[in-house]
Amino acid sequence: MASVKDNQLPPGLVSNLQQVLARRKEEDGGGPAEPIEPSTSDSAPGGAGADDCSKPIVLVTNSDGIESPGLACLVEALVREGLCNVHVCVPQSDKSASGHSVTLRETVAVTSAEINGAVAYEVSGTPVDCVSLALSGALFSWSKPLLVISGINRGSSCGNQMFYSGVIAGAREALICGIPSLSISLNWKKDESQESDFKDAVAVCLPLINATIRDIEKGTFPKSCSLNIGVPISPLNNKGFKVTKQSLWRSTLNWQAVSANRHPSSGHFMSNQQSLGLQLAQLSRDASAAGAARRLTTQRKSLVEIESVGAAGKPDTNRVKKFFRLEFMHREQGDADEELDISALENGFVAVTPLSLSLKDQEDATAATSDWILSLLRREQ
Repeated sequence: MASVKDNQLPPGLVSNLQQVLARRKEEDGGGPAEPIEPSTSDSAPGGAGADDCSKPIVLVTNSDGIESPGLACLVEALVREGLCNVHVCVPQSDKSASGHSVTLRETVAVTSAEINGAVAYEVSGTPVDCVSLALSGALFSWSKPLLVISGINRGSSCGNQMFYSGVIAGAREALICGIPSLSISLNWKKDESQESDFKDAVAVCLPLINATIRDIEKGTFPKSCSLNIGVPISPLNNKGFKVTKQSLWRSTLNWQAVSANRHPSSGHFMSNQQSLGLQLAQLSRDASAAGAARRLTTQRKSLVEIESVGAAGKPDTNRVKKFFRLEFMHREQGDADEELDISALENGFVAVTPLSLSLKDQEDATAATSDWILSLLRREQ
């Protein structure tokens, strides 16, 4: 789906880089630095050609990473529909369950990616990093898209799972920045679900996405909320859309001890996306933006190394070192109230849960979303 191209300098970085190089040359006693020409294509990375200025920009992110089949299906459909210019900024590896974490005190590498019809970058950071960077104006030539869509991700994001969810965090970051957003997750069942379900999930959600784009432009989309959309297994057999409330359902966090000889590395190891917001150590980063290289150490397993250290911060060989693996253990939903997200989803509905940043706005957001969904259904009749 995605393949890496040679790095190109985004236009927003050129002026800062030029200032740095000029300052260095002056400090070295040289003359003025040679001017740097920006990449001629903010739209070149995805092979999309020049954007159609008459169309709005939709930013797509996710937490499953650049190789996600859900991302490929969604972007392909958006490009085919032709209602918007599609720009993509996603993690380069799976960052599910990263929550609303950001990368601090580490250099984040951004690499152009090839996705037909879209302007695309992969980022060595979290979903929130991707959205924040995209909206900063430093990466793209714009800083305010019409809409941010996060997904489509594998596995539901209902109930208290929302607090761990990277896909919801990407949409929430957009909402914090004042941009309407959707997060989309496909309920996934082992031995039942298959890769083709992502294409079906896109087909189910596309009318809602298109209506969102049109109604944002008309000013009739619900204000001050992000819509979390849960697509049931066997998406084409869904029972329809249902506006729901967040439940208290959650997975069980299951920690298992791992023997030392099964541990994959002998050095210090930081957990990946499954370890509830901790991030992979991104080591040996080049401080220069022009020479930043992709040297991210990626680990697919959810491992946490717990090591005791002496008072001076040095390893103490007399202390115990243990290794643990964290997994989500999904449990059955006990509450049958179909007004709640997990119940509606498990019963075959497409669950649409409005999420707002303020508890006092949540009731208004739910009512506004219900009215909006009803108006869409009337249009289709």
